[in-house]
Amino acid sequence: MPDHAIPLWEIPSLPVAGGGKRFPVRRIYCVGRNYAEHAREMGHDPDREPPFFFTKAPDAIFTGKELPYPVETADVHPECEMIVALAKGGKNIPVAQALDCVFGYGVGFDVTRRDMQSVAKDLRRPWSLSKDFDDAAPCSELHPASKVGHVSRGTLRFTVNGEVRQESGLDKMIWSVPETISFLSGLITLLPGDVIMTGTPAGVSAVVKGDTLVGHVDGLTDLTLKIV
Repeated sequence: MPDHAIPLWEIPSLPVAGGGKRFPVRRIYCVGRNYAEHAREMGHDPDREPPFFFTKAPDAIFTGKELPYPVETADVHPECEMIVALAKGGKNIPVAQALDCVFGYGVGFDVTRRDMQSVAKDLRRPWSLSKDFDDAAPCSELHPASKVGHVSRGTLRFTVNGEVRQESGLDKMIWSVPETISFLSGLITLLPGDVIMTGTPAGVSAVVKGDTLVGHVDGLTDLTLKIV
């Protein structure tokens, strides 16, 4: 074993449904504007242009029940998404083989400091820290594909205090899960432990302290959090 200069930290991980095991998270890739109506509400053309990606650090993973309101913002938008965890990776993975890489599926929130992002966009500066900060990637437990199959249809729904804010079908993704995996593997080498957040539908909006958030994808465990 190497002699590290400082103590090693605990590897970020997600619980796996029905077994007590945990899935180690290596990297988090997020697909931007992968639902047409969300692209429109953000002021963009929803035509099928090549997907784009941004990242969150693995340490952004949050699996608690009470999510602290982020610092340096007054406009927090949790974007509800299906997440895909990879057990295998590779380069230039064909679409027809992409699902062979999938370990399982879950529900996640791409928490965004929208006011910080808007300022950065206006100044033509990187907006990475509007997306990547402490606890910016709350996630549910994962359901192995070996148990639930490959999730490609069904309803994604996000409620705040019982009110529906986002609702769409997974089949409304502009780029499907296998297409996304294939395209991303042409940009970087995907690796076991990588997690992909597959994009959010229309209806993103602000939350405040005291709100209860529920992210739902048919057949998966709901992601339920309270903002504190």
